[in-house]
Amino acid sequence: MAASVHSAGLDTARSALESACEEVTDAGERDAVDGVAASTVARPASTEQVADVMRAAAAHHLVVVPRGRGTKLTWGRPPTRVDLLVDLSRMNAVVDHAAGDLIVEAQAGTSLADIQETVALAGQRLGVDETVIGASVGGTLATATSGPGRVTLGTVRDLLIGVTVVRADGVVAKAGGRVVKNVAGYDLGKLIIGSYGTLAIVTQAVFRLHPQPGARRVVTQTFDEADHAQHLVQVVLHAQVVPAAVEVDYQSEGTGTVAVLLEGTEAGVEGRHAATVTLWGDGAQSSAEPPVWWGRYPWDDERSPGGEPGPRRTAIKATFALSGLAEVLTSGRAASGQAQVPLDLRGSAGAGVLYGSMPADADVNAISSVVDQLRSVCTSLGGSVVVLDAPSQVKAAIDTWGPVPAIDLMRRVKDQFDPDHRLAPGRFVGGI
Repeated sequence: MAASVHSAGLDTARSALESACEEVTDAGERDAVDGVAASTVARPASTEQVADVMRAAAAHHLVVVPRGRGTKLTWGRPPTRVDLLVDLSRMNAVVDHAAGDLIVEAQAGTSLADIQETVALAGQRLGVDETVIGASVGGTLATATSGPGRVTLGTVRDLLIGVTVVRADGVVAKAGGRVVKNVAGYDLGKLIIGSYGTLAIVTQAVFRLHPQPGARRVVTQTFDEADHAQHLVQVVLHAQVVPAAVEVDYQSEGTGTVAVLLEGTEAGVEGRHAATVTLWGDGAQSSAEPPVWWGRYPWDDERSPGGEPGPRRTAIKATFALSGLAEVLTSGRAASGQAQVPLDLRGSAGAGVLYGSMPADADVNAISSVVDQLRSVCTSLGGSVVVLDAPSQVKAAIDTWGPVPAIDLMRRVKDQFDPDHRLAPGRFVGGI
């Protein structure tokens, strides 16, 4: 069957796709998914067109990969093949902003920046950090990205209250609703988040919003030793300063920095700011805005003057219990030194999440050694280490996802949602 799809079958399928969607083109080099060339690109303009496209794809046994803005299309594993790329960039509208209800509804191709611009007019914000420049709603949900704001506002999993998806067979399904207390089908939305487009295609989402704070201040302090970093974080978390975010930046060499964001009323922020400076003592610095690295993954630091990303670095995500921050920082630097490969770490010290970056030209064995050592430590602390992105030779040589205790259950879920395994096969854990 696969052979027929890749020959005359695609010609027949092309006709069906063009009947379902007015914009269907041949795929180009830029449409490859993590090095896997696509054959055809469809750009639907509505949920109904996505459903029609998926029904046509199902009828012709096409393997489909969805794409939002393409900012994280190399995350995860390469798909086994790509017959059809469903590009959602035309679906880029903020459908509704009900300021009185603190909710916003947007199509999957809408950028997070556009949503923030819309809701800011009413003094509101979506508590989802744009950790990757240009990220869309659909891509953010598919990869479950998060940033500093997760400490107080939660992750995208906490902020999503309604979602519309199209299944692999073209059936449209909805979960949740337009009010925070409406939980009908709520678990479907949570299931879709972080599934890398392997269960269904998100076409629309509803989020809860928060008011913009009246004031904000940032306090930073440098540290030489990992134990000092943990002390700085713990002091703030256990005091009455109520930080909106606590971030740490620990480059491969030199000192590190802990930064605390304080938000609220003018008077409240001033009082908590003074308390934080007192708690941290000599060397504490304050400013109105966060450091330049705030809310950015460490592998996105190296960009050309035009904003284009540099060569693909190895990008990892490490999770762990809050009490293990010092151990993770120490182990990361030790593993980096032993393998002789630079490792930059940055992330939410207040939530037990750090992101790491290693050079694009680093030796594969060295990267593997760092990942293995850090994974062992994080696993012992109740967390994990996942390689989100990496050069192709690195992905081919190492276990990017690590051990997944619930893999059998996840495979059964995949079989229920996509029994023919035609949605982004191979991109997710265990070849799902």
